[in-house]
Parts: sequence; C-alpha cells; structure tokens
Amino acid sequence: MMVRTLSLTQFRNYTQASFTFDPAVNLICGDNGQGKTNLLEAVAACSTMRLFRTAQKKEGLQFGAEHAAIEATIQTQGRTIALALHLSRTRAMEIYRNGVRQKRQADAQGLLKTVLFCPDDLMLVRAGAGARRRSLDTALCQLRPYYARYLAEYERLYDHKTRILRDSEQKPSLLALWEDFSLRMAHIGAQIIRYRAYYCQKLLKHAAAVYADIAPQEAFSGAYQTVSSVTDPFAPAKQIEAELIDHVYRHKAAEIAARRCLSGPHKDDLLLLLDGRSAAAFGSQGQVRTCTLALKLAERELFYDEDGEYPVLLLDDVLSELDRRRQDFVLNRIADGQVMITCCEDEIAHKLHAGAVFTIRGGSII
Repeated sequence: MMVRTLSLTQFRNYTQASFTFDPAVNLICGDNGQGKTNLLEAVAACSTMRLFRTAQKKEGLQFGAEHAAIEATIQTQGRTIALALHLSRTRAMEIYRNGVRQKRQADAQGLLKTVLFCPDDLMLVRAGAGARRRSLDTALCQLRPYYARYLAEYERLYDHKTRILRDSEQKPSLLALWEDFSLRMAHIGAQIIRYRAYYCQKLLKHAAAVYADIAPQEAFSGAYQTVSSVTDPFAPAKQIEAELIDHVYRHKAAEIAARRCLSGPHKDDLLLLLDGRSAAAFGSQGQVRTCTLALKLAERELFYDEDGEYPVLLLDDVLSELDRRRQDFVLNRIADGQVMITCCEDEIAHKLHAGAVFTIRGGSII
C-alpha cells in the first residue's frame, strides 16, 4: 500500500504543489511553519476523510480561497485508485473515487490506510479518555467501513439527544423524544462496543510484544472500559443492547437533571497498565512515551495482519521528541512499507536512507 502521487490546490499554505513519492522512505524537510505537517494532513485525509488538526474541513482552505482540492493516486491490493477530495467554504466535502462521486465518506474511508504519529500523541497515555477514543475510532474507521457508519449515526443521535436534554427545562415537551433516541443509541452503541472490544484486544496484544522489545523488564497491558452495566463487551449485540437499555432507564432521572447524556460508548476509555499499575498515574515520562510508541507500532502491525500490506506510516516531527534509543528503535521497525517523515534536524536526517527528499518552504517544494 502506498501513495504514488499527491496534488494540492489551495490547501492550507499550498497554492499549487505536486509530489511523486518513493515506495519506501520519504523525508520532508524544512523549518517550522513551512507546510510539512500540512502535507501529512493531506495524505491522512485521503485515508480518514478528515483533517486531523481540525473538525472543520473548511479550515483546510488557503486563506481567502473558496475551494481547495486534494488529489492522490494510491496503490493497494494490486489496484491503482484515483482519489479526490474537494473542500469548499460553503458546502460539504465532495469525495471522488476514479472520477465517480461517492455518496458517503465511509465509501472511501480505508481505501488508503495510514497510521499517524505526531508529538501530541506522545501524551496520549496521560491525555483524557476522549483522545484515546479518537485514536481507536480513527483506526477502526479505516479497518471496518460499517464501523464508520455506526459511529457517524451514533454521533448524530448523541448531538440530538444532548440538545433535547439541554433544552428540556424550557421545553418539557421535548422529553417525549427521550425514549426513541435512547433506544436507538443503545442499538447502535452495542455495535460500537463490540467493534472496539475486539480491536482493543488485538491492539493490546501487539502493543505488549512491541513494548517488551523496548523494555523487557516491564510488563505492558491494558483493558477496554465501557458502560458499567455491560457484563461482556464481546457478547452478542442483542445482549449488550439490552444491558445498555437497562442502564439508561435506570439513569433517566439523573440525565434529565444533569441535562446531558450520562452513559454510552461516548464515554469509553482504554486503560493502559505497566506492571499492573496505571501508566498515566505512575509511569515516568520515558515509560509514557514508550507506551505510545508501542501502541502506534502495534496499530501498524495490526493493519498488516488484516490486509497483508503495511499502512502508510506518517511520522510528523515525532523523532525529534524521542531520545536516541527510542529513535533507533522506531527506525529499525519501519523497514517495510511506505513511510513519510517530517524533520527539521540534520542529525535525524543523516540516520535515514530516504528514497525521496522534499524540502518545503512556504508551501512550495524547493
């Protein structure tokens, strides 16, 4: 799996730029603020159909522009696919596959698979549960198109129910809709919980093996945490749905009083442990970074197990944040598959045997 070509038009600080990538290592050099991360964001968008730095796609438009385009040629499973993402200040993003407009984002998600590792991820272990959920969801939406559809519907239901609860004090009649939204959220939520449980099980197994290679004297493990009433997240969806319904009815009065959704997979978390203790609470800075490294490299291995191809690995200035031992560990683990690495330090550049080197300045290739 690889990105062969990429063209950007009025995207971020790129007025017009085209790239032809090497199948192996691609080094993207330049000072801070020149557009290195923007380039990786465009590649990642071809995979997730989202911009990883903002929820508002229109923020990807160049200042003053009304439209922008990301066009890529990707190769996967022996096929060559042309993807185009058209961004607009006034309309929803339009997605084209081989020139044919796609009705839903999920129809194109995961054609290209990417694993992104950026400096913010180094604090994933100590970040809030929301950051870990987003990391899980980003991977699962690429692996399982149906999951992306379930997640999108659940988020819509959650937003509507939140508005109902929030406005119910002024408009009590809105609470007549509480049951319909709660039952549908339980139905969709049961599917989401099962997907997450199976994914976390595989991810943690791979991550434990990667962590053992870096720090064999420590034991890395974890657990998927969901609604307390769910006795078995691997159970049939009907059983989980019934448990979610029971839970939400028992907390109905509390939800109405709090005027917000109190239970559901929107509050899930991934608990990470070192020698049986919370990595977030007791891990050193080095241990926390090693945990994140293990999770990201495990994600890459899990994608390979699924497809027989490595996803495109996007490393955004992350090597400069690691000590030399962890830098070398990462570089030794990415010999296979396509890799795109942004870098502004010559020391790291010298360690890489890049097939292609791009120097970016002000949104242009020098």
